[in-house]
Order: sequence, then structure tokens, then C-alpha cells
Amino acid sequence: MDAATDLRPYAHAERVDPLVRRVLARNPSPFTYTGTQSYIVGAGNEVAVIDPGPDEPEHLDALMAAIGDARVVAICCTHTHRDHSPAAAPLAAMTGAPVIGCAALTLDDDGPRSDAAFDADYRPDRVLADGESVSGQGWTLVAVETPGHTSNHVCFALPESGVLFTGDHVMGWSTSVVSPPDGDMTAYMASLAKLHGREDRIYFPAHGPAVDKPRQLVRGMIGHRRSREKQILKQIGEGRTRIGEMVPMMYKGVDERLWPAAGRSVHAHLIDLARRDLVAEAGDRWTLVAPPA
Repeated sequence: MDAATDLRPYAHAERVDPLVRRVLARNPSPFTYTGTQSYIVGAGNEVAVIDPGPDEPEHLDALMAAIGDARVVAICCTHTHRDHSPAAAPLAAMTGAPVIGCAALTLDDDGPRSDAAFDADYRPDRVLADGESVSGQGWTLVAVETPGHTSNHVCFALPESGVLFTGDHVMGWSTSVVSPPDGDMTAYMASLAKLHGREDRIYFPAHGPAVDKPRQLVRGMIGHRRSREKQILKQIGEGRTRIGEMVPMMYKGVDERLWPAAGRSVHAHLIDLARRDLVAEAGDRWTLVAPPA
């Protein structure tokens, strides 16, 4: 991380909206940027916590200090990667609050990101389906299902402020990794289109700065993914038919530590392209599908 990371307000509740405070966990990495941002929603005697983050004493202490005497109505998780949900269980034990939000999910294959393996201990008290909500004094959180980054990913809308908490689905600092077998590019693109059709005022992601022009960013992200598709088809056409041959060409200038994760996203694109009959898989090689005569 760069030197500016050391100046971040770790373990400190920062008000980012009249109804929202942000607490940054001290878990920076090439995949989490400056760390996981947990959000406390509510300005009165009832609050919710979104993405409680890693199970680290400093972070839990900061959350408890920010909660103070308020009653925690819900602990909400956007998904169950280990930088998002492990603090849910100890926070629930401390506050008596239910864990509400995404469904549980565990896989044997977590991909190349050890920091983003799934939290096998996550146990929700209630799973919110798309459009279902939880509410407290002066606020409402509405579930917006956004599978793709993970199959259980959920964003949360705060209609009173026009805020959407986007977890890892949309971030201003980086594109989201879509890693098969659970990550699904077809679903991810559909979820991006779904968000583009909304009229949220601002996005608060789990990593990186707030997004104050959300539809513009999402439109750009859709364009970026379509551009990646064209790059992949071009790579195959030029004879680079293995993912390991494509990544160095497609991600020149990108930190090589991120190449394994980039390869997973390329794989996700290839699966999506195969579903659309544009490419075919043969062992570890991919070929272009000739258009019908």
C-alpha cells in the first residue's frame, strides 16, 4: 500500500451522511485497498451495521464505541468473503442483534485470493430476498440482489438518503473480481444493468471512496467489461488460446500479484462467451466459434 494508507482513520467512526457513519478496518491489501469499510446506519436510538468486517479486536471495539447506547436492530452482510462477515458473530454476541442479509455460502475452491475465502462460520438469522427490508428509527434498508462477484451478493439501499451500499459489486477504486466457480460473469453483467436502471444518489462501497456519480460509473464498468470481451476474442484470434497466455498481454502494467485473480475474471468472461456460442473450450485451450454460414 502507499504511504497515504498509514494516514487513514482506522478504528474511527467518520460521518459520511446524516444517517451513516463509516469505520475502516485495519486490513489493507492489494484486494481490499485501504481496508474493509463497515457502515453504521441510523442517527437515533436504533442502528444497523453493514459489513461488520474481519473479526479483529480493534475493529470490533471501534464499532462498539460508535454504537454506544443505541440498539443494534440488524447486522447486515453484503456477502461472506472473510474480509466482510466474520465480525458478524462476535458483534451479534455483544449486542444481541440478529444477523440479517445475504445467504450463507461455502465452497471448496476459493480461488487465488486467500484474503477473500468464504466465511464458513457465517450463520444468518434471516435472509433478505430482493426487495425485502429491515428498518429502525428513521431508516430502512432494502435488499437489492446483485449476484456475480459471489452468488450470494446483496446490496442495501437506504431510500431516506438515496444511498446504496454496494459491498464489492461496484467500487470506485477497482473493478470487482469475478472468480468461477461461484463468481459468474453473466450474472455480474445482469446485476450491473440492474443497478444502472436505478436512481441512487451515491454509492458507499466496502472498499475505497464513495461514488457520487453512480450511473456514470456503472455505465463505464459495463463498457470496460465489454472491452475485455473484445480483448479476449482478439487474443484467441492471434493464437493465445490459454488463459495464462492472455493475462500478461491484457494486464500489462498491472501488479503481477493481481494476475491470478485477473485470470479468474478472464475465465469468467470465457464461460460467459461460451454460453453465447462465441468461444469453445478444449482442455485448457479456447477457440473461436465460427459464425454459421
